[in-house]
Amino acid sequence: MGGSSNRVESFPDALDLESASPVEKSPSTPQPLEIHKVPLPQKKTTFQSLKQRLSEVFFPDDPLHQFKNQPLLKKLILGLQYFFPIFHWGSEYSLQLLKSDAVSGLTIASLAIPQGISYAKLANLPPIIGLYSSFVPPLIYSVLGSSRDLAVGPVSIASLVMGSMLREMVSPDHQPMLYLQLAFTSTFFAGVFQASLGFLRLGFIVDFLSKPTLVGFMGGAAVIVSLQQLKGLLGIVHFTTKMGFIPVMVSVFEHRKEWAWQTILMGTSFLVFLLITRHISMRKPKLFWVSAAAPLASVILSTTISFIVKAQYHGISVIGHLQKGVNPPSVNMLFFQGSFLGLAIKTGIVTGILALTEGIAVGRTFASLKNYQIDGNKEMMAIGIMNMAGSCASCYVTTGSFSRSAVNYNAGSKTAVSNIVMASAVLITMLFLMPLFYHTPNVILSAIIITAVIGLIDFRGAARLWKVDKLDFLACVSAFFGVLFISVQMGLAIAVGISMLKILIHVTRPNTVIKGIIPGTQNYRNIGHYREAMRVPSVLILGIESPIYFANSMYLQERILRWVREEEEWALKMNQSSIKCVVLDMGAVTSIDTSGMDALTELKKALDKRSLEFVLANPVGNVLEKLSQSETLEKLGSDRIYMTVGEAVSAVSSTYKVQV
Repeated sequence: MGGSSNRVESFPDALDLESASPVEKSPSTPQPLEIHKVPLPQKKTTFQSLKQRLSEVFFPDDPLHQFKNQPLLKKLILGLQYFFPIFHWGSEYSLQLLKSDAVSGLTIASLAIPQGISYAKLANLPPIIGLYSSFVPPLIYSVLGSSRDLAVGPVSIASLVMGSMLREMVSPDHQPMLYLQLAFTSTFFAGVFQASLGFLRLGFIVDFLSKPTLVGFMGGAAVIVSLQQLKGLLGIVHFTTKMGFIPVMVSVFEHRKEWAWQTILMGTSFLVFLLITRHISMRKPKLFWVSAAAPLASVILSTTISFIVKAQYHGISVIGHLQKGVNPPSVNMLFFQGSFLGLAIKTGIVTGILALTEGIAVGRTFASLKNYQIDGNKEMMAIGIMNMAGSCASCYVTTGSFSRSAVNYNAGSKTAVSNIVMASAVLITMLFLMPLFYHTPNVILSAIIITAVIGLIDFRGAARLWKVDKLDFLACVSAFFGVLFISVQMGLAIAVGISMLKILIHVTRPNTVIKGIIPGTQNYRNIGHYREAMRVPSVLILGIESPIYFANSMYLQERILRWVREEEEWALKMNQSSIKCVVLDMGAVTSIDTSGMDALTELKKALDKRSLEFVLANPVGNVLEKLSQSETLEKLGSDRIYMTVGEAVSAVSSTYKVQV
């Protein structure tokens, strides 16, 4: 340990030590402690137990606590504020707050407009769909969402996944209308799935996408997205529809004759410019506006150059005509039957999970920076409802974007009004400025996408995973290479599978440790962790650091018997007293099922055959209650349950009169 306060140089009279090897010294039996009876927990009815359990699973935040002891009118007002947070902060809104929100809203609009057009292209959708998706969803979120900093709109990962999954079955070039219908229908099902998770308070399901999984998945997706943009950067006309690393690179070099030096020159120049502005903002956060304004500045400058030199006649493709006007209704384009319904549902669920994960993670990140909390389940309902509504207004999957939210935060946003300001700027663009995008080169959109997604490659995060947890690193690397060499959804599936395997390993192979006494105290600690912890003669003290379930009960039974055997061999080798009792510290066993109780009974029988006493120490309330209800307590012996490890050791030591 770090200090010497726990190290014992001389022991009190209660610990009579004999000479021992310098490696292992054993304390004699401490003086008997007062033994306390371990009472059973207060009895609860089945309804009470079920209510408590369900409330901890589904309502850990006690969302109704604010309604307690309130008059009816106050409850109605609180309920309105709970479901529509805009009424909570709107009543205190001021002109000063509006100034801050207006600045941040206009700032993120300068980023959202070019990104919206670019991400729609990434999803193989018409560019105008990206602007539609940057108008309606932010308005809905500003009413329903609880985050003050989340900037809502299309994001790269969800766009990539939707585009790759739908394109496997339907070509956006040969069947554009069917593809558009599938995109809107997938968005609807994504919203239904998201809102359902929030309404049923099942948000913990999203937590199965662990951070190592997301680090690898997003890194692989970022590389794939960047490689896909080589089509635009090089001016290639015929390009593979596959997403894998090998097919993309093969396609790039097979079509070398289509490379256009004019496109390469323009694309490389603006890509370097965007990367430099990004680097400046990263080095000096106060200059966040430099990278925020760079995409729109690139669009304006490249469009001006394209218009002057008539770029479409010199090998540089342009966006072309974009229709003016607000979002047209798309309810009639949703379909709920047919051969492609399964594809729409599957795409919706996968993109919905990814959108939820990113949106909630971003919201919580900035909420922690400003010292306020957001309700994850309410956020799920808000994001789900906005996607359901968006699917009926020609929008595809949207969520909170990390890059735009970071800009929103740095620009000084105070409330969700910044989303309203951004949506208003997008509306003005759609109504009056669409013809200005006619000459915008497609290569600029590729450069904007690459700059946006390159930040998703987290080398430091991967290195930290290798240093801290090799299994997490394996999940990360598997996700990365799965996305890179197989497919986006398969890489995600592999990573989730490895994460689940990690959970199974922890559940089925829980940690067990030998404990010893810290000299001069009555504290018993893991001898592998505390060097000064010393074995108690004739008593084997074992700690289980996990609930005991059907999945690990047999393993624990076998592992404890193995500890007994190894300890007997060690005692014989070191010429120590043989084991007479096994004390099982149950302090970390938070739960037990019938298989676990049967394992304890079988363990007692096995130890009885070896003439070894078996006692339990420090069982938590619900474990003791289950042991009592199942009559396992009678089989183990109610007088063999002790409040602490120290009392258990004191009792068995006095019983056997252990002499060292």
